[in-house]
Amino acid sequence: MDIRYSHSNEVDADKLRELFLSVDWESGKHPEELHQAILNSHSVVTAWHGDKLVGLVNALSDGVMTAYFHYLLVRPDYQNQGIGKELMTEILGKYREYKTKVLVSYAEAESFYRSLGFRAEKGAVPLYISELV
Repeated sequence: MDIRYSHSNEVDADKLRELFLSVDWESGKHPEELHQAILNSHSVVTAWHGDKLVGLVNALSDGVMTAYFHYLLVRPDYQNQGIGKELMTEILGKYREYKTKVLVSYAEAESFYRSLGFRAEKGAVPLYISELV
């Protein structure tokens, strides 16, 4: 399968919505806000199969010391093909020199992120205020 990777936040709002809804993420139900969030990201890497958006990772950052990886998603029919790993490898490369790289993982994805070098911070607990419905 020929997957092309792009380092651009210029992604059509409808393609973003379709990708996020394909994995049942609530963000997809807010397409305009989601589009703006991706445009405002510090960096974005996308995966494409032809003109179909099949994966995305984004980073929020202070530009010097800390990068927070908020979204990593791959369409279900493209999962387990190395696309998520390649997206993370691409974006981690950009932040190689940063002192802190952060993400919050769902339990079922924890081993994937651990394989990329992420570890739980002793004594840290992820906390949220979320109004996505």
